[in-house]
Amino acid sequence: MISFVVGTTAELIKIAPVFHRVAERGAKPEIWFTAQHVDEVADVLLDLKLPEPALWFVPRSQAHNLESPAQVPGWAAQVMRTAWSRRAELRARLSSDGRPPLVLVHGDTFTTPYGALIGKKILKARVGHIEAGTRSGSILSPLPEEMNRKIAGKLVDIHFSPSEREVQNLRNARGVVVNTEANTAIDSMRQVVDQPLDVPGLPEKFGLATLHRFELVSRADKYREVLEILRAQSRKMPILYMAGAPEREKIRALGLDNLFDDKFIAQPKMRYLKFLPLVARAEYVVTDSGGLQEECGYLGLPCAVHRARTERHVGIGENVILTEMRGDKLQEFLDTYQNRRGESWMDKYHPSDIVVNSLAQLGYC
Repeated sequence: MISFVVGTTAELIKIAPVFHRVAERGAKPEIWFTAQHVDEVADVLLDLKLPEPALWFVPRSQAHNLESPAQVPGWAAQVMRTAWSRRAELRARLSSDGRPPLVLVHGDTFTTPYGALIGKKILKARVGHIEAGTRSGSILSPLPEEMNRKIAGKLVDIHFSPSEREVQNLRNARGVVVNTEANTAIDSMRQVVDQPLDVPGLPEKFGLATLHRFELVSRADKYREVLEILRAQSRKMPILYMAGAPEREKIRALGLDNLFDDKFIAQPKMRYLKFLPLVARAEYVVTDSGGLQEECGYLGLPCAVHRARTERHVGIGENVILTEMRGDKLQEFLDTYQNRRGESWMDKYHPSDIVVNSLAQLGYC
């Protein structure tokens, strides 16, 4: 049997098309959930027609979103305790269909190395990694994502890499490396991107911003700078800033509430089914999210990635620029974004098919 060990809404989104294609082959995969994210899980499962997790490594009644690094050790200890105490049951479930047991992990969250460790060392299963091989070249940026990927890479048996660049990054890795040609996110995007918009009072034209990463929000000077630049830019065209609870708290703590009004609009985060159609209709995006960078790259949408480094290369140098967290480079993008719209890749790649065809050839489904 195949189990997907995931812990965040982004991971659920990106494994969804793989999960469905495995199930379409008559297999019965399961989702085993570590509960890094909890609040929006029910909505994502519903939107992407995924079943409830068959296993919660953190008891569901105790689960809550991880919001700070200080919460990680306690969460990790609970995940590992559950895996160890239930190891006999989980091994039996993985072997229940007569096929070789396989644990699939995704991406670069804390769940990625822990899921790989559980699968390999505790459950004695083979481990596959979807979105394997991305590298920024610096262990400290982004932290902890680069470290998570490198640790997982030492444990994994099958690496599903989104392009030839990532394949080359894994040229010395143990196990099988498969080039999926794109990120599985593109298959999930295809399901929802044309859904109708339901945003009251949405301006006819607007920019969109999402800025939430610790390496930005924890630096008051850099966070203040980017918000002030966006505030000034919103005088030309409204900007929606999708802000979660931690960002809103930081804005209050820094006394920056006065930056927001009916043109620079602080908007609560939205579920994926509603958010991606909003992204597709934006004039441009400013983000520090690697996932959203890729989604903009596939859509051909002008995007500024406000980070010092990025491990992802979709769209870079074309419709996507890396600002290196510099205000002047962000302003240059905002002044010239009209020239950056690129070609949509939405009908070009089908990476989930490559993943599942490879798993079938190896006897897992």
